[in-house]
This record gives sequence, structure tokens and C-alpha cells, in this order.
Amino acid sequence: MWRYVLRRVLYLLPVFVGISFFVFLMLHLTPGDPAKMILGDTATEESVQELRREMGLNDPFLLQYWRYIKNAIAGNIGRSYITKSSVAHEVMQAFPATVKLALFSIVLAIAIGVPLGVISAIRQYSLMDNLAMGFALVGISMPVFWLGLLLILLFSVHLGWFPASGFDRFRQMILPAVTLSTPSLAIISRMSRSSMLEVIRQDYIRTARAKGQTEFRVIRDHALNNALIPIVTIIGLQFGGLLEGAVVTEAVFAVPGIGSLLVEAIKTRDYPMVLGGVLFIGIVFSLVNLVVDVLYAWIDPRIKAQYQERG
Repeated sequence: MWRYVLRRVLYLLPVFVGISFFVFLMLHLTPGDPAKMILGDTATEESVQELRREMGLNDPFLLQYWRYIKNAIAGNIGRSYITKSSVAHEVMQAFPATVKLALFSIVLAIAIGVPLGVISAIRQYSLMDNLAMGFALVGISMPVFWLGLLLILLFSVHLGWFPASGFDRFRQMILPAVTLSTPSLAIISRMSRSSMLEVIRQDYIRTARAKGQTEFRVIRDHALNNALIPIVTIIGLQFGGLLEGAVVTEAVFAVPGIGSLLVEAIKTRDYPMVLGGVLFIGIVFSLVNLVVDVLYAWIDPRIKAQYQERG
């Protein structure tokens, strides 16, 4: 089992390098001069060139990238062009709000999506099943920013039940969490339904029913446990996706997380902040996938047995 975990950890290293390289390359190709951005429009050409030399912007691309990676390994991912403060410090200050939003959203998606999918599978082709799958289809198809605006119009402007912005009180978290969790809820419910449908058609389920066990015990003890493996995988992927999707949701609801930080950084062309924020989200997403892989191996006895035999 430890060999499996170690292999997964080693796989992360090229992923981190790939993420950092492509983000650095994209920002390198983006129009705009950071030196001009810092000095302003009134700066002379000589002062701009002098600052470019000091910042190493005239060096070849690979040399700039190598310098960035070397500093990043040492814990320095740059300073903001706008605020002059450490990028790592600002990202870490914004990260708790993003994690809180993503956790709230994934809990909501699991709490509603898994039971909805299980009930749909048990009551296949019923009215409940059709309604649930219709909701899932709408949830997957609807853009997050559009759903957020609709919820603000309905629940904040017309009904006045929830605030349209902020993230300090519980009531302020509800609309962003509902907005962000809807696509994940739809995907989790569809995956739960298909996974349960596959399991409840197996012979051992028929055997459990033939032994006289109640339908509740058959579903709880025999079907749900075996159906959980693909569901756990999709939940992990969705949690990583929620961290990325929070960028749009945070901008719509003015949540002070990494998403809002990135949007502001892009508007002001604060490249170190954009690079640091995207890199941080990429690393967190990779670590979440690592946890999912380990959980998958822990739940699935076939993977565990495979590595025990080799060990």
C-alpha cells in the first residue's frame, strides 16, 4: 500500500513542473510590459529599460523560468506589482475563504446528490427519477455565473432573504455555496444513479434479497458500499473543480478568496499574483487528486491486494 502512495506522490512532481511551466509560458506570451506597469505611463524609456534589466526581464525565457522555480522551491513566489507585498502571503490570506466555500459546496453536493442518485436508481423510470435526472441535466448545463445572477435577483433583490455579497456570516455563504455546488450536485447524482444501477443488478444483490433481507438492508449493506468506489472518485475530482470554479463564483458574490484575488490581478496585469495564484490552485488540485487516489485504493480491496502481493 505504501508503494502505491509513494508512486502517486512521485507522479505529482512532473505535474507540478508542467503546471508551473505552462502558466509561466502563458504569462510570458501575454501582451504587456511589467516594467511599464510598475512605473506607470509617464515613465521614460530609459527608466523602463533599467527596471527591465533589474527584474531580469531581458533574460532568455528558460533562464527566467529556472530563476522562478529556484525561488519558488525556496518559498519565494514573488511580490505583487500593485501592493508590493509577498504573493505567498496574499494567497494564503485569501485561501481560507476559498476552501470554506469549496467545502461548504461539496458537503451540500454530497448531502443532496448521493441520496438523490440512489433513490433514482431504486425507483428507475419513476416520476422521481425523471425529475431528478431533469434537474441534473439543467444543473450541468447552466453556467455558474448565470445561475449566481439569477439567485441574486430572486433571493436578494426580490425576496430579500439572503445578502447578495460578502462572506462573513452564514447567511452570506448560502447563495455562493448553492451556486457553486449545483453542477457538482448534478454530476454526483448522475454518477450515484449509474453506479447503483450497475450494482443492484448483480447476482449477490439478488441472493441477499432471496435470503429475505429487507430492501433497506440490501441497499445499505450490500449495494451502497460497492457503489461508493466511483462516487468517491468523482467527489474528489469535483472538489478540485470547485476550487477552480470558485474563481467565477467569488467574483459574482464578492467573496474575498483566491478567485477574487486572481480576477483583480488579471485586471491590473499583476503577473506575479496571477502566476502564484494559478500555481497554488494547481498544486492544491493535484494534492486533492492524490488523496482521492489513496482513498480509492483504501476502499477498493483489489488495489490493496495487488500491492500486498507485490510487496
